[in-house]
Amino acid sequence: MTVRPRKRLGQHFLVDENILGVIDRLAQPVADDVVLEIGPGLGILTRFLAGRVALVHAVEIDRSMEQHLPAGDRVRLHWGDALDLDLAALEPAPEKLIANLPYNVATPIVVESLDGLPSIDRWCVMVQREVADRFFARPGTKAYGAVSVLIQLATERTGFHAVSREVFRPRPNIDSALVAFRRVGLPVDYARVKRLVEASFAHRRKTLPNSLSLSGVATRAEVEEALSSLGHEPATRAEALEPHEFVALAEAFD
Repeated sequence: MTVRPRKRLGQHFLVDENILGVIDRLAQPVADDVVLEIGPGLGILTRFLAGRVALVHAVEIDRSMEQHLPAGDRVRLHWGDALDLDLAALEPAPEKLIANLPYNVATPIVVESLDGLPSIDRWCVMVQREVADRFFARPGTKAYGAVSVLIQLATERTGFHAVSREVFRPRPNIDSALVAFRRVGLPVDYARVKRLVEASFAHRRKTLPNSLSLSGVATRAEVEEALSSLGHEPATRAEALEPHEFVALAEAFD
């Protein structure tokens, strides 16, 4: 039966099983793992994981996929939008997030999982190449932004693999990549740090004192003083700071 991908859901189905070997190498699934998969689509990755791990929590928004997804003791299907479901309530709690993420929700899913899913300690996700590059971009580069800072404060990259467009149907017009990373911990008062990071990049053409004062996080004078203590000029922009320096900024405004 022909399956019609839904563009509004960002669906690009994984159809080439050769990529599964790369996922196996990067994700390193083992027999007692509990895995969260978001956007299983036609179930190629779901079936692969179910043969290797204790349980797969497969979250799918499109009920028309039900006939294609495997059922059994090692797969539990959860229907709905992953951004709306209470994934933290899944039992048993997932330890790994392994997925070909829908393009339109890939970034928020990963960012929200950092603190929203504390049981997850390893990620292996297929995303747009530009998104994968953004995750671990360095300060001063075009790709560096709030997402880069938040992910790097909580994780470290363990693997990367560029992916051909031919492994998907429909064939996307953009490149993709697999990126793997593991948790290294969250800063104390991460919620506060997260708010500061997002405010810092909210006005990318402005200096950090201007951006944070516009966002109501601190006054220009307070930000300039904090920057000076870190060895930065008052006209510094958020793109120039290392991830750990945002933690120091948050602490300076106590």
